[in-house]
Amino acid sequence: MADSHTLLAAPPNRSWLKALRTYMQPKMLAMVSLGFASGLPYMLIYSELAFWMKDEGVDLSVIGFFAWIGLAYTLKVFWAPLVDRLKIPILTNRLGQRRSWMLFAILGTVIGMLVIASSNPQESVKLTALGAVILATSGATFDIAVDAWRIEAAPNDEQANMAATYVLGYRLAIIAAGLSYIVAEYTNWNFAYMFMAGVMSVNGLIVFFIKEPSREIRQKASSFLEALKQNVALPYLSFLGRLGIWTPVVFLFVATYLIGDKTMGPMAKPLYQHIGYSAGQIGVVSSFLGPWATIAGGFIGGVFAIRFGLMRSLIFGSILMVITNAAFAWLALIETPKTAYLFVTVGADNIAAGFAATIFIAYLSSLCELRFAATQYAFLSALFNLVGKTLSGFTGIIAAKIGFVSFFIFTACLGIPAVVLALIIMFYGPEAARGIRESDENENKAA
Repeated sequence: MADSHTLLAAPPNRSWLKALRTYMQPKMLAMVSLGFASGLPYMLIYSELAFWMKDEGVDLSVIGFFAWIGLAYTLKVFWAPLVDRLKIPILTNRLGQRRSWMLFAILGTVIGMLVIASSNPQESVKLTALGAVILATSGATFDIAVDAWRIEAAPNDEQANMAATYVLGYRLAIIAAGLSYIVAEYTNWNFAYMFMAGVMSVNGLIVFFIKEPSREIRQKASSFLEALKQNVALPYLSFLGRLGIWTPVVFLFVATYLIGDKTMGPMAKPLYQHIGYSAGQIGVVSSFLGPWATIAGGFIGGVFAIRFGLMRSLIFGSILMVITNAAFAWLALIETPKTAYLFVTVGADNIAAGFAATIFIAYLSSLCELRFAATQYAFLSALFNLVGKTLSGFTGIIAAKIGFVSFFIFTACLGIPAVVLALIIMFYGPEAARGIRESDENENKAA
């Protein structure tokens, strides 16, 4: 038998054409719609609602409190086991575990949008808050179900492609959410949220057209303690069983892979303003160039993963993020704000971010055991989100203290540990740490 490191060094036997053809599968196209459904609730909570409340004259402190509602996307790990195991009456028997939870969550997001639409943030802020809580909780629940479906519906070597199409749908949702400003301008924000509820309802019909993935049938727990063990303890013990002493190394890698990108993000636009770029220039790169460059980077990442393998692509993505973070330090040195410099820097950064995020989602998916897909993925996503969001809160203080040039060099350096950890895992880690699932190995042997 060939040495595992020799096998790892050899690129997967896939041509560029075969890699591109992977995107033409129906499940890939379905992921665009599912990604859209994931992105729309998030934007309507974090961006549009804050704008509407400010427009209505709501106190800034109240608007700030509403940001806490978005913590549902981090805390979803606590109810992810329910999405893995709990059956919804009638729906689960007809649609299956994953699709029933998707439909249930979509109905929740639509209800949340309609509750917000029926409120007035100035006169009935409690009703607005109730609608936002329903929307955030339902949106986070939908994410859990979609992540689990994606992991179960495609083998490991197609996870990056699934992630790329998901990113495409998510970005399209960001663009669609931006249309709510136009709708509100010509009507009002109440109608804008009603309109978005309609968009969500129509898009949600995709649930009836996708296939429910096959799942392992587990025996019903005989007691409460047994249920607690199966649904809460086993998903985490599974990590320890498969990764062993490599568990802390893998978790540290997960926590640090996107840390540089998440840390520099909040200070990007303040840098553009500091240099002297106009609001129009910033708007073009933020609303047009950035999203489409991210989408392009995601699709390139998916093809790379098929052609060169997951670990190599992870390493390449981590190096790209270090370089593009450093590019912002170069931009901060520019005395004359030339549009070309801004476009090149932002374009390169978003391509790198899309590439790295797609590969990273595929890696997280590969770490999950199919029977615990919802719970394990929710935990891993919470791990890197919590670390990134915690540090991003201190970025303003750091940038003010050391200046923009040093700040972006600092964020670039934050990405170096991820490069080192990726190399260590690639050359010395067990197969489970490298994202190779036993089920995928069996499929490859059968093929």
